[in-house]
Amino acid sequence: MDKQLKTSTKHVDFDTIMAYAAVTNDYNPIHVDKEFAARSPMGGIIAHGTMSVALIWQALRNTLGADALNRVHLEIRFVQPVRIDDDVTGGGELREGIGPSIYDVWVRNGKGQDVIKGTATVKAAKGNP
Repeated sequence: MDKQLKTSTKHVDFDTIMAYAAVTNDYNPIHVDKEFAARSPMGGIIAHGTMSVALIWQALRNTLGADALNRVHLEIRFVQPVRIDDDVTGGGELREGIGPSIYDVWVRNGKGQDVIKGTATVKAAKGNP
């Protein structure tokens, strides 16, 4: 099993956020209304959290293949918001040890700061130990 996940990166701009809102039908004003978001505790537009989580899934798929995704249990926490003009990258590293394959996964912004942290536990395929 690969020790490092093959990373996946996305540039987040307002058009990307609006396109994601259209696909998910999530028009929460914190994501799409600049004036509302500026007055909120977030102090401005933030990207949908699930858009960033998708980068972890992409990194897992890039490394393990699509068939492995239905055997992954993902546990994450959002550390800080993703802002307009952030470049975000999802990836992870395999934990050393015995037992199920566990990756420490993350999404980081262009400053190298974690915006999402968590674990992805990959169960063995049927017929494999």
